[in-house]
Amino acid sequence: MTSASAPETLPQPLSPEEPLPHRKVIRSWLIPISQRTTLRAFVLLAFDWALFIALIAGTMLLDALWARILCSLAAGFVIGRLFIIGHDACHQSLTPHRRLNKWLGRIAFLPSLTAYSLWDMGHNVVHHGFTNLKGVDFVWAPLTQTEFEQLSPVRRAFERLYRSGWGPGAYYAIEIWWKKMMFPRRAQMGSTYRPVFTKDCALVTGFAALWIAAIVAVALAAGTSVWLTLLLGFAVPMLFWFNMMGFVIYGHHTHVKVQWHDERAAWQRAQPFVSTTVHLTFPLQIGALIHHIMEHTAHHVDMSIPLYKLKEAQKVLEHLLPERIIIQRFSWKWYFDTARACKLYDFTRQCWTDFKGCATSTPHRLQAQAA
Repeated sequence: MTSASAPETLPQPLSPEEPLPHRKVIRSWLIPISQRTTLRAFVLLAFDWALFIALIAGTMLLDALWARILCSLAAGFVIGRLFIIGHDACHQSLTPHRRLNKWLGRIAFLPSLTAYSLWDMGHNVVHHGFTNLKGVDFVWAPLTQTEFEQLSPVRRAFERLYRSGWGPGAYYAIEIWWKKMMFPRRAQMGSTYRPVFTKDCALVTGFAALWIAAIVAVALAAGTSVWLTLLLGFAVPMLFWFNMMGFVIYGHHTHVKVQWHDERAAWQRAQPFVSTTVHLTFPLQIGALIHHIMEHTAHHVDMSIPLYKLKEAQKVLEHLLPERIIIQRFSWKWYFDTARACKLYDFTRQCWTDFKGCATSTPHRLQAQAA
């Protein structure tokens, strides 16, 4: 059983009217696809690190400004690729070796300035453990109209920016990276605080200091503008990365068909590992360029599937669970239509609303009652 192209080795596709099987059953379909290889992990990591270093060097050493800008933007994109490798390592899906994954993950996370242990806590434990459960999962968690109206004018302005379609980078940089991934306060973390959190924050801060120092040294040696070189060699790649990351996680979990829950029992009944993720598809093999991270349903069903097997696993799920998985072909029209529709969430009606509380998606609870 290796792909959906060999249906004779798979169970029959499940009718949309049948109850969804237990997660263990669904994961059993994917076991033959989950094999991890250490060599492939090293090749992927070495290639992306070499590409990152070459592009950062290009931002400092090339003569043409347009070429330096192009290298700067491409470096931000490669930071995203390295992060995805680190994300796999943090899930223990990159190689079969747990301790090796921890070290490879930390190395892959360095250019994105991501603290490995804090990402492990916030992403693996909280986000994957309680996907789209309000009050626990914090990733793009929507406010209710009452919560929005109780915000200060400044905080409401930020929320409008985040949900405008133009603000995913600001959302990720401020709400996730700065507040939760860079030396979060012990009082805020409570009993979940671990000394390793501070050590990992110090590690990425030290890397950032070395990165900046190297840029300054090269600019001074070359007699070029230190500020322009810092802008192109550090600031622009990081801004590109923040926007890339904010966009990706927004696309993973925001859609008019995606439900949020504020009651744990209802959330459990909804089988959230399938119903709360979106499979965004792109033309021109763009999905392969970002290590297939957009095959997101397969990832939430089974986090042990390595990035180089996600496309195959996603095909299996979509073959066996027709009409259960949200599949969306990406377009900028869809994206901004979604941004206009998905401002707030009404948990009573289970639907998305605008900032005035008017429903912008089908109320799932009313629909279920009518059925």
